[in-house]
Amino acid sequence: MSETISPSLPSSGGNEQTEVGNYFISNYPPYSFWSPEKVQQAHQVLAGERPDDYPLGIYFHIPFCRKRCHFCYFRVYTDKNAAEIRAYIDAGIREIEMYGSMPYLAGRRPKFIYFGGGTPSYLSVSQLEDLTSRMKAVFPWDDAEEVAFECEPGTLTEKKLDQIRSLGVTRLSLGVENFDDHILELNGRAHRSGEIDRAYSHARSIGFPQINIDLIAGMIDETDENWDRCVEKAIGLEPDCVTIYQMEIPYNTGIYKEMQKSGKVSAPVADWPTKRRWVSEAFDAFVSAGYTVTSAYTVVKDPDKTKFVYRDALWGGADMIGAGVASFGHLGGVHVQNEHDIGAYLNRVTDSELPIYRAYGIDDEESLIREFILQLKIGRADMNYFNDKFNADVSALFSRPISQLQDEGFLKFDGSEIVMTRDGLLQVDRLLHEFFLNDHQNARYA
Repeated sequence: MSETISPSLPSSGGNEQTEVGNYFISNYPPYSFWSPEKVQQAHQVLAGERPDDYPLGIYFHIPFCRKRCHFCYFRVYTDKNAAEIRAYIDAGIREIEMYGSMPYLAGRRPKFIYFGGGTPSYLSVSQLEDLTSRMKAVFPWDDAEEVAFECEPGTLTEKKLDQIRSLGVTRLSLGVENFDDHILELNGRAHRSGEIDRAYSHARSIGFPQINIDLIAGMIDETDENWDRCVEKAIGLEPDCVTIYQMEIPYNTGIYKEMQKSGKVSAPVADWPTKRRWVSEAFDAFVSAGYTVTSAYTVVKDPDKTKFVYRDALWGGADMIGAGVASFGHLGGVHVQNEHDIGAYLNRVTDSELPIYRAYGIDDEESLIREFILQLKIGRADMNYFNDKFNADVSALFSRPISQLQDEGFLKFDGSEIVMTRDGLLQVDRLLHEFFLNDHQNARYA
């Protein structure tokens, strides 16, 4: 890290229409740079010594859904029967058992657990009990600070919610996205507004420590009037946290395939200025209701109570086992992703192989950039943190982009801390490319 990073900054305006491509930045370097040739780096880590007091998490991917949303780009399946789901759970446990036998991971207790999808709540009560009890036998999580669980409201019954609560889930995340049945149907969501109300009411009554609601600004056929009603309804429910994403159209989505055939989408998709305005208006409404904006996407009712252990630990460089088809993980400074087809995943686990498909070992410079840009998504970056951890002066390293973004009103810098302005926070994913290494700029992200 001997030279100043001075990327060539693109126009601050950019293309304002919602076009095909990944917008949301979740990691660094871009996934397109990860490769099968680097998988051996992960195996070398796993064969090494166990780290002292280094946080560990487990992500388990449940790739099953009642229906594939038109905007979904994740690895999900809507055609699997009970026997196939059972085989997948067995494979996932076998994968976790293999990790548990590795010198680098053996005997470690996870700080956080995350069940993502797909739809984790698609599993039956008995399947959930079987999965979690067998996971705990390898990596006990009684002392975990957070156990997060994603749900589609229409898959939840009172009995299933009771079971999820008894499993020790501390953070229940409901993929609401919108409260309007027309918008939900047009965008391919499986649930409807009545199922949202029933699921949320029972979840609140049985005392989950945290309940999150996901919303998406700018879904197909979204209007100002609908968005206002959506925000008002969410505020009325008084969730502990609300996560608001801006609609994007990645490759491998139903919307993209429709655009390929006809050259357009059947109903309007809001442009980026409109989506940013809607999120900003939602932030203002939630703040007026007593919430606090804590990142580019989140508002929380009580910042002292509502924490994001999974996000903060992982973004700070924690280890994470990514179990299941297409799952991402991070082990000793090496990014990994599993086989992205369920058949290939099952075959490799059956052959007693870790199903890692591609990897990327990050160096110190890339690690610094990764943590820096991810902290900007939370809204602030402390210079002392990077000096203490990386022995680096990021204000000098990124002097040019910091100065330009400050001149454009996207951030404020007082010499010791960078704070994103509201305008910068609302489009932070677009701005983060300014801090990428030259070799990683202008490349496909995923």
